[in-house]
Formats: sequence, structure tokens, C-alpha cells
Amino acid sequence: MSSIRELKTVEEWKAAFPVIRQLRRTVNEDTYLELVNQASQNEGYHLMALIEQEQIVAVTGFMPMTTLYNGPSVWVCDLVTDEACRSKGYGKQLLDAVEQWAGAHGYSVISLSTGLQRQDAHRFYQEKMGYDKTSYVFRKELAE
Repeated sequence: MSSIRELKTVEEWKAAFPVIRQLRRTVNEDTYLELVNQASQNEGYHLMALIEQEQIVAVTGFMPMTTLYNGPSVWVCDLVTDEACRSKGYGKQLLDAVEQWAGAHGYSVISLSTGLQRQDAHRFYQEKMGYDKTSYVFRKELAE
């Protein structure tokens, strides 16, 4: 039987890293831990895991925010299911948990972005989860 729980300690964050690494391939464990800590303290970032037979098989990271576009909302920063465990409904279960968290905390909008090349993810969000494609996300890295 699977369960979903919020990960709050460094040890729990470390346990989720092998799954997160499948989505965030350029981030090493030390940087990941530093970023989760910073985002948790500064942005209200939450990390949740779906656990199946005592193993983390899917992870989501999200944070509440307020923007003029969405008003009070939740931004899903990360959502990944272990490559060996895909197509078992784990991503849906985690997004359902984010929706429940958002509703319980007074948020009525959830947003996320995904890479242009991730057609399977686009179908999942639109067809299985009921998300609308409303915009493109643009990014620019500033020189140091």
C-alpha cells in the first residue's frame, strides 16, 4: 500500500534525491540539499513523496505564492516518478495531494511548467489532470 507524506528533514530530503535526480540531472546532492533548504526557509517550499513498500517512488516539490496573474496560488516546481515505476498513477496521486493541500490552505489555482519536448507530460497534465495550457515560460540566465 502506498502513502504520501511531506519530507521535512535533511535525511528525508536525501532519501528523495535519487528520484529527484531523474528530473534535475544537473544538480548534485549537496546543491539539491542547499536549494531545498533555502526554498523551504525563504519561499515556503514543500517536498512530498509517495512511498510504496518503504521506497520513495515519486516526489513533488511545490510552494505557495501570490502573483497578479494567478492571485494566491501554488506553483508545482518539481514532479517526478522513478523511471522504473512510471504509468502506475503515482504522479496523479501526488498532484491530487498537492490539490488537497492547496484547497486546505485557501488556494484555488495550481500552476506548473514542463519542458517543450515532454509531450507525454503535456498529455498527462491536460488529459488526466485537467490542466489548461495557458502560456509559455521564458527563461534567461544572467551572466555572473
